[in-house]
Amino acid sequence: MTTMHDVALRAGVSAKTVSRVFNNDPHVSKATRERVEVAMKELNFIPNMLARTFREGRASVVGIAVPDIADSFFASIIREVDQIAQTKGYSIAVTSLGDEPSREQVIVETLLHRQMDGLIIAPISSDQGYLKKWLERVPLVFIDREPQNIAADLFIEDDEGGAITAVAHLVERGHQAIAFVGDSENVITTRRRLEGYREALATAGIPFDDDLLLLVPPEEASERLGELLRSSKIPSAIFSSNSRTSIEIVPALQRLKRANIALVSFGDFPMASALNPSVTVLDQDPAQLGRAAAVRLFARIDSPSKRFKRRTVLGVNLIERASSTSRVKWHSSTRSDGDAPEVS
Repeated sequence: MTTMHDVALRAGVSAKTVSRVFNNDPHVSKATRERVEVAMKELNFIPNMLARTFREGRASVVGIAVPDIADSFFASIIREVDQIAQTKGYSIAVTSLGDEPSREQVIVETLLHRQMDGLIIAPISSDQGYLKKWLERVPLVFIDREPQNIAADLFIEDDEGGAITAVAHLVERGHQAIAFVGDSENVITTRRRLEGYREALATAGIPFDDDLLLLVPPEEASERLGELLRSSKIPSAIFSSNSRTSIEIVPALQRLKRANIALVSFGDFPMASALNPSVTVLDQDPAQLGRAAAVRLFARIDSPSKRFKRRTVLGVNLIERASSTSRVKWHSSTRSDGDAPEVS
């Protein structure tokens, strides 16, 4: 097995210099760096990361904590972070926070006790003050949801602005009775999207109707929407505040036989473009969010004292599809991209 000393001998430098090149020490001259890199390539040198772990006292691992790793939105973020971590010589450790806010601290601190070099987290509880003591030695980057009682790097989407865009889009197409379907207001993203929904209605001169507000867990959304659609207050359009909810309510719309109802989803989801009709969405671009968070995390790891912008808001784009046309007819079958959606 080729060692660091073999590379040093081939390049005519010390083993310490080889180590500095491998760790991207900026004080190594360009000529020396190139000579060492050529030697590494010629000898097919593979660094012994386990030895590095013992030597530096850390495992070169960054953590990712999200509400649900199976959710397509968070899965895309994890995938992007992993790709960037690999280019840096890091592995990732991923954990699901679930839907019980009281368990967040236990889950996150259990992960941090494994000697993470940094952590990317989408919090679920209303207080992240417990992380203050960790911030002194572990870079933290929050995503998707703003933390409470701690100042740290944050990358979020424009929840309120996106909701305004969605509702204005439906109003422009003649809709007045627009239902809001989302998770609990305890979830900050839901709360901000609801604020945007209310603002867009007010701007359009449409009174807010509490009967058209459904705040339920995603798994209950289909049943509750079915009840609304059988009531005397049938909306002509629905704004779904997250992709998990959208996935659940589409079956209820597909079963509907007596009305045409438009739909806009905050967040794209698998099959959204293949449904009949295809679903209009606000594209959150989770890959962009994961990439931005990962870049910042490794910048913090490499330069702990460098100043960065703490809070970054990423825009969301409306992708208009057939579900927000003026009169939509829902079907239970999917379609190929070459087929036109059926509308009446």
